[in-house]
Amino acid sequence: MTSVFINGSGGTTGLRIRERLAARADVTLLALPEDSRKQVAAQAELAAKADITFLCLPDEASKALIAALGDSAGRVLDASTAFRTDPRFAYGFAELSAAHAAAIRTANRVAVPGCHASGAIALLYPLIAQGLLANDALLSITSQTGYSGGGKEMIAAYEDAGRQAELASPRTYAVTQAHKHLPEITHVCGLAYEPVFQPIVDDYYSGMVVTVPLHSRQLAKGASLAAVAQAYRAHYAGMPLMRVPEVNAEPLIAANALAGTDSMQVWVNGNDERMLLTARFDNLGKGASGAAIQCMNLMLGLPPETGLTV
Repeated sequence: MTSVFINGSGGTTGLRIRERLAARADVTLLALPEDSRKQVAAQAELAAKADITFLCLPDEASKALIAALGDSAGRVLDASTAFRTDPRFAYGFAELSAAHAAAIRTANRVAVPGCHASGAIALLYPLIAQGLLANDALLSITSQTGYSGGGKEMIAAYEDAGRQAELASPRTYAVTQAHKHLPEITHVCGLAYEPVFQPIVDDYYSGMVVTVPLHSRQLAKGASLAAVAQAYRAHYAGMPLMRVPEVNAEPLIAANALAGTDSMQVWVNGNDERMLLTARFDNLGKGASGAAIQCMNLMLGLPPETGLTV
């Protein structure tokens, strides 16, 4: 029986992790008494005893707890932005390479990827790794998410009966190009330049599409649409949480079609001159809680999809 401490189980990520794990017979959930729930020393003590601890906390709170634990006590999966470029932490996207998966299996510290970053990295990393896209390419990324990605306050605003009329339409944000996921995307993919990044929040609860547009001239030897699709199929072959549909398989790609699941689709659309590469997934699934549980499964020597909705 695996003992699990979810620190920060009241937020959207923590709640989804709790729901998934509560249904598993191989997991026992641990919790602190209410009067010590916010005490870092008490959190660290329980995290050191638990087999696995999930941190679903703001960045500064995660940093404080990791500092209290030190470098070796407990096995921790952190869902904040705090450690995604920290070399002490394994990066929690096992499908990127055999080395990523091996690092997660043996790690005491894992950084769970960000939601926007997960889609962007799923699209860019395989092309760079296979030599189809240079790491100094000038790139742009558009990412549309449901409002659950904004946490409790945004959820309450969108679901308020007297809400502002503007919330009924898509809203662009992070227009100053300082989004917190940009360093993560750049670091993990080894990019020479940060992409232009346009995130959009829309009037639905969960689900995400991340799109990278490319001209074939940006690719090695003007690689064709079919070559790009084949690169993804080769990279993600045999991975239970990843799917690569047929090229131009659907005329419309709804952002919320995978809501409630923990898998990801990688779409290749367009023609041999201009391409739209799109990752579709649930921002609370493969973009947060599902990715965290997948990492836990690997750390425990279990199949990655254990207890997840594929």
